[in-house]
Amino acid sequence: MPQRVTISAEQAGRLVAEQFPQWAALPVVAVENGGWDNRTFHLGDNMLLRLPSAEEYALAVEKEHRWLPELAPALPLPIPVPLAKGSPGATYPFAWSVYGWIDGTPATFESVVDPIRFAEGLASFIAALQSIDASEGPQPGKHNWFRGATLRTYEAQVLGALDELRGHIDVAPARELWAQALESQWDGADVWFHGDLAQGNLLLEGGQLAAVIDFGTCGVGDPACDLAIAWTLLSADGRGLFRKRLGVDDSTWVRGRGWALWKTLVSCANSLGEVGADARNARRVLSEILADRGCNQPRGTRCS
Repeated sequence: MPQRVTISAEQAGRLVAEQFPQWAALPVVAVENGGWDNRTFHLGDNMLLRLPSAEEYALAVEKEHRWLPELAPALPLPIPVPLAKGSPGATYPFAWSVYGWIDGTPATFESVVDPIRFAEGLASFIAALQSIDASEGPQPGKHNWFRGATLRTYEAQVLGALDELRGHIDVAPARELWAQALESQWDGADVWFHGDLAQGNLLLEGGQLAAVIDFGTCGVGDPACDLAIAWTLLSADGRGLFRKRLGVDDSTWVRGRGWALWKTLVSCANSLGEVGADARNARRVLSEILADRGCNQPRGTRCS
């Protein structure tokens, strides 16, 4: 597991003062729910500091500065574009970034006003991302926790979660879905993917999708990892439209469901006995995945 470092607003402010004196007078305030892989801070009213919390997450900094300025003009929604790159200092050991602030509220299942319109907008964003030339993009690796590669990277986590959940859920269908995902192999051309289309990385304005943030796990390879959102956030009707809009084949859909299953099983195992919003949402998503296990054809309604 990554060895995370503690980062305070005072420490972040000293980094800014040392390396970007033109911004030294601006207040530095921690962002509420400011992330786990990266700690984020407001810099004044219009900028954001993004500081990796561990060496592994810092591997993405160079990639973000190299590629986000190229990806942004080709995408239909705003994404973060770095304004400046910082260096280690003020007892902080990693490279870090200054970004422009993007307004919006992190999406939740309940806060999406129009699930169909949301699914269509997200599919359009993914389609645009996949259409960008991927020939020189970053291959899966430690910089993105092997998104875009095989799901076998996470097999031990899934099996451990299933062991912990035995007696709490029916593990047999979950094991079946996981086995199907592992059997499916990617043999297509590399395409760009975001890698972590989670609720917190999709921003809403007025209940509609307005921006996509946090490209730390982006790369090129198998795009199935970006399909997990179909089960973790979309409605049943939205899921069918999402798949149809992207033209996802059966094999890729099965792997996408596998990515959703991995994350959800681990979340459920880690929240056993808890009653908070995150625990309730993990159980809701697991129910969506297991209820949808017969769905191998594009459609606009729930499969049974």
